Amino acid sequence: MNAKTKKILRIGLPILLAAFFGWYTFSKLPIDKIIPYFKSANYGWIALGMCLGLLSNLSRAFRWNYLLAPMGYRVKLPNSVMAVFITYLANYGIPRSGEVLRAAVLTNYEEVPFQKAFGTIIAERMADMIILLSIVAITLLIQFDFIFELLQTSFQPNKLILLGTVGIVFSVLVFLYLRKSQSKIALKVRQFVRGLLEGVLSIFKMEQKWLFIIHTLFIWTMYVLMFYVTTLAVDDLKGVSMGALLIAFIAGSFTIAATNGGIFVYPLAIGAAFSIFNIPENPSIAFGWIMWASQTLMIIVLGSLSFLFLPIYNAKKKLQ
Repeated sequence: MNAKTKKILRIGLPILLAAFFGWYTFSKLPIDKIIPYFKSANYGWIALGMCLGLLSNLSRAFRWNYLLAPMGYRVKLPNSVMAVFITYLANYGIPRSGEVLRAAVLTNYEEVPFQKAFGTIIAERMADMIILLSIVAITLLIQFDFIFELLQTSFQPNKLILLGTVGIVFSVLVFLYLRKSQSKIALKVRQFVRGLLEGVLSIFKMEQKWLFIIHTLFIWTMYVLMFYVTTLAVDDLKGVSMGALLIAFIAGSFTIAATNGGIFVYPLAIGAAFSIFNIPENPSIAFGWIMWASQTLMIIVLGSLSFLFLPIYNAKKKLQ
C-alpha cells in the first residue's frame, strides 16, 4: 500500500464511518426527538460539566511541562495550553492527528525537537491508558455480580469456559510469536512495546513525578465528575447508579479515543451502555448528544482561539 493510498484511507475512512454512524444514530433517535431534551435540560449542570472539562485540559497542559523539564525545556504555559486545545480540535478531523500538531507547536515556538515532544505525548497517553484501565478494573469489581449474571444470561457456562480458554491460548501464542519471531512485524511490535514501557518508566524518573501523578489523577477525576454532573441535566437520568455511570463513561471514552472525537458514535455508545441497566434509550442517547455537544462546543471555541492567538502571542514574545 503506497503513501497516497494510506493518506486517503486515513482521511476518508473516519469521514465514511462518521457518515454511517450519523445515519444510524438518527435512525435510532431522530432529531425531533432529541431537541426536546436539549430544551428541557438544566444548563447549570451542563455549564458546570464544561468547567470541569476545562480544568482537566488546563491540568493536562501543566502536566506536560513536568515531562519536558527533565530534558532541559522550560515551555511557556500559554503555549502548552493552546497546544492541548489545538490537539483536541484537530482530532475531530483526523483521529490522532492532533498529537502530531501538538508536538509541532513546541517545535515551532519553543524549539523542542519534534521527536522529543512527541515522545512525551506517548508517555502521557500511556499514563492515561493506565488510569482508564484502572477505572475499568474498578468498575468490574463494583459490578462483578451484575456483569457475571449478564454473561451467564448471554452465554452458556460451557461456552464461556471455551471462549475464555481460546482467548488465553490465543494470547499466549501471540506473545510467544512476538517474543521469538524475527519477522518485520514482530520486531516492530517489540520495538513499539519497549518504547511504550520506556515512556511509562520515564515518568518515575522525573524529579516532580508525584506532581505528574497527582495531575493525572486530577484529570481523570474531572472527567468522571464532568460526566456525572452532566447526567443531572437530564431529569430522566437522575438517580442512575454509579456502576451504570462508570460503564457508560468507559464506553464513551473508548469511542473518543478510537474515532474522530466520538462524532455520532459517542451517543450510541452511551445509549448501549445504559441499556444494559434497562435505562430508557431515548434519554440515554439524548444525554450522549448533550454531553458530546457541550464538550465539543468548548473545544471548537477554545481550539479555534488557540489557532488564532498562538502566532500572535509568540510574535509578541519575539519582539520583547
